[in-house]
Amino acid sequence: MPKNLEIIKGGYFKLDHTDRTVRVRFAPSPTGPLHIGGARSALFNWLFARKHGGTFLVRIEDTDVERSSMVSEEVILEDLKWLGMNWDEGILVGGDKGPYRQSERLSLYKPFWEKLLEEGKVYHCFCTEEELEAERESLRKKGKMPRYLGRCRDLTPEKREELRKEGRKPVVRFKVSEGEIIRIDDLIRGEVDFESDGIGDFIIVKSDGIPTYNFAVVLDDALMEISHVIRGEEHLSNTPRQVLLYRALNLRVPVFAHISLILGEDRTKMSKRHGATSISQYRDMGFLPEGLINFLVLLGWAPEGEREIFSLEELVKEFSLERVSKSAAVFNHKKLDWMNSEYIKKSSPERITDLALPFLQEAGLIKTQINEEEYDWLKQVISLLQEQLDYVSQIVSLIKIFFGDKVEKILPEGAEVMNEEKSRQVAARFGEEVLKEQTWDLSVIKDVFKRIGKELGVGGKKLFQPVRVGLTGSLQGPDLQNLILLLGRERVAKRLKNTLDRADA
Repeated sequence: MPKNLEIIKGGYFKLDHTDRTVRVRFAPSPTGPLHIGGARSALFNWLFARKHGGTFLVRIEDTDVERSSMVSEEVILEDLKWLGMNWDEGILVGGDKGPYRQSERLSLYKPFWEKLLEEGKVYHCFCTEEELEAERESLRKKGKMPRYLGRCRDLTPEKREELRKEGRKPVVRFKVSEGEIIRIDDLIRGEVDFESDGIGDFIIVKSDGIPTYNFAVVLDDALMEISHVIRGEEHLSNTPRQVLLYRALNLRVPVFAHISLILGEDRTKMSKRHGATSISQYRDMGFLPEGLINFLVLLGWAPEGEREIFSLEELVKEFSLERVSKSAAVFNHKKLDWMNSEYIKKSSPERITDLALPFLQEAGLIKTQINEEEYDWLKQVISLLQEQLDYVSQIVSLIKIFFGDKVEKILPEGAEVMNEEKSRQVAARFGEEVLKEQTWDLSVIKDVFKRIGKELGVGGKKLFQPVRVGLTGSLQGPDLQNLILLLGRERVAKRLKNTLDRADA
């Protein structure tokens, strides 16, 4: 019978965790932007902390010196703040368990691995990459799991000195006992067993003295008194190594909860080919933070009932890890668009106008500096188009019908309407009549339609569609009378004349 290292609810001793304060963390590596999966992990941690009156901590894991950058770190932290996930402790805000950047904690790790070395739980390994690859290849040929078999475990002091003189710089490896079952009681996945024989002796300190991820994360979580580790499923395979380190160091083991993967709509792992994958990309497209938050939480978490729209405050109240699924979540772009559009509809015209301005200025439709009157006109236009937006950058294509004296394109169904009896007369007379008006409001526009309808003996679609097509080239669009009001008399008259002239050419 293999020895059973049973980890019961995060501890190798029975523990229900009612005695420990909730402390969770989000620990991104600054090697790129904040991706959808990372943002969801941060959100689940944030909600869990808020739900239980605990602490949400953010630290930076930047020991991958070649790939880490301050630019990426700044982008990640800015995106977290934009999403509304303020943190209580950690990078930028401080705390009594720092530093909160891993590269600034290197001196803290050495005493721990030196202690393990003294106790014989780790050892120096001098194997070259070529020797290790030959060993892996040999195991693959035998149909076995590639792993380190412990060649340097029992080197004599003389042999170690000889290898050092050859110029070999050793790594530090952890000794993994054979024939053990490591059981993790995961809050989401239930009991998960790992065989120690499939792990092999793993590296905890690289030859340059930098600790590996598994060693550093164990010490950081322990020293920062993290109670629950809520993270992506891709980290599940690291968990048995980390549990063995906790035990060897006699440190308290946190509770683990591994969230499922996020898949594209083709049910393959989410990647750039599925579209935007980072929070900053969605931010730059004009998605609202509350729309993204609401969508992200539903990637794996299922609320009670059929309701799908939740404010952040409501999510704090409703969220629980018990309702997080083991099954992979599918990223549905159409659902995200719909959900974000619901939040855009609820937003004030002022907010959407302010968000829309940079897009309109970049497109050259609006000046860099606009006065109060121009802003008020733009706000009215955007209020008219707001319900059609899935995300704010779409405003550029929708708003073009409010600029210029010519219709860009007359669609086929629009051309059919203009060829109907009296359609051109209606459009021509409307253009003539609006110029005669001294005042300009919705009641005046209604009166002009009424006069022309009576004069030409037309009503309903026969009256309104020729004017809409003459002004937009389409049968679809925003409320017609408000469109006319915001275009103004002169532009309405010019545009109708240009459309008629084009049709006659």
